[in-house]
Amino acid sequence: MTSPESPERASIDEIRALQLDRLRWSVRHAYQNVEHYRRSFDARGAHPDDLRQLADLAQFPFLIKQDFRDHYPFGLFAVPREKVVRVHASSGTTGRPTVVGYTAKDIESWADLVARSIRAAGGRPGQIVHIAYGYGLFTGGLGAHYGAERLGCTVIPMSGGQTERQAQLIRDLRPDIIMVTPSYALNIAEELARQGTDPRDCSLSIGILGAEPWTEDMRRRVESALGIEAVDIYGLSEVMGPGVACECVATKDGPVIWEDHFYPEIIDPDTGAVLPEGEEGELVLTSLTKEALPVIRYRTRDLTRLLPPTACSMRRISRITGRTDDMLIIRGVNIFPSQIEELILRTPGLAPHYRLEVARVSHLDALTVHVESAGETHSSDDSRRRAASDLAHNLKSYVGISVKVEVHLPGSIERSIGKAKRLIDLRKS
Repeated sequence: MTSPESPERASIDEIRALQLDRLRWSVRHAYQNVEHYRRSFDARGAHPDDLRQLADLAQFPFLIKQDFRDHYPFGLFAVPREKVVRVHASSGTTGRPTVVGYTAKDIESWADLVARSIRAAGGRPGQIVHIAYGYGLFTGGLGAHYGAERLGCTVIPMSGGQTERQAQLIRDLRPDIIMVTPSYALNIAEELARQGTDPRDCSLSIGILGAEPWTEDMRRRVESALGIEAVDIYGLSEVMGPGVACECVATKDGPVIWEDHFYPEIIDPDTGAVLPEGEEGELVLTSLTKEALPVIRYRTRDLTRLLPPTACSMRRISRITGRTDDMLIIRGVNIFPSQIEELILRTPGLAPHYRLEVARVSHLDALTVHVESAGETHSSDDSRRRAASDLAHNLKSYVGISVKVEVHLPGSIERSIGKAKRLIDLRKS
């Protein structure tokens, strides 16, 4: 079946028919070309021929993050490696990144969807887009870049960091749109003010914000600080990257899932049962068009609700309220406490007693690792300073984020007789 000319405006019947057609292809493609899917489907007694209607997808097993680690690096690819034109990766819990691949057609589809997202956010061909998402293995920068070019925009590929230069380029090049994490948008606003420019008078009119959870209060702060319309873009590297869903600027009532490429379900996190539309649960996504890395019923761990269409014909998700695992998102980087624990255990002079504190400092999330020295022989000021420096360096190298490390004397970290409370989130207070 061919796609409707304008999928965002297609009728519900057209969208559902297209989804079923593409779902049958995607499930069969995964079954025929990926050993993991063939084994897991057979173990469940599910076969691609069983897909007679969309609801039949519930018979098939889930894909989880651990599956990516178990088949690292290319074991989930459904095409020969030489057909993969690009690889991205995100951090994992064991030092092994989650590797994802794209065929040339996948890259085209991704660019189309990010272009669609930018247009939904109010962007138009010929406008200048300042991209402050990180480039490299992280999907944010290049995903946004290709989509903006596909729409016909002029791209400023700034990447993250160098805040003074970010502000200077915004003043000098006068972009219309910024794609950035919400916390860093406020940082840029402060730098503009420091350089003598009223942030509300800058050229920006649209902010497409993602890569970290944010609230309606944060939206109001960003819009007030920069005088822009701020919309939420959603994505994750395992499924594609940014552009899986995006808010429409006309309504700003939750990201629209681009349902011609992704089929969403909401499940009970404990039982795995599919929940009715409108109930909160865990978002599960199935790709409908991906060639290199099809994902069938991928458990995102994000808690949300599936909402009816408003600005276009496709359904929306509500703002992400939390996660079902222990993953932290700090300045757009995924971090697991188990990653930090592993590096603590590798660092000479440190004991396996630690506490993580996340706070908001100058509108940016900041992580402090409190850890103990390993006995009296490592408790001198110099020894603790060296251990703190070594751990901070390793966290930057292996996880990709700068953190503050404080090494305390033995016995300083509170012990627990039950499950250890490793994380204190001061942002909530």
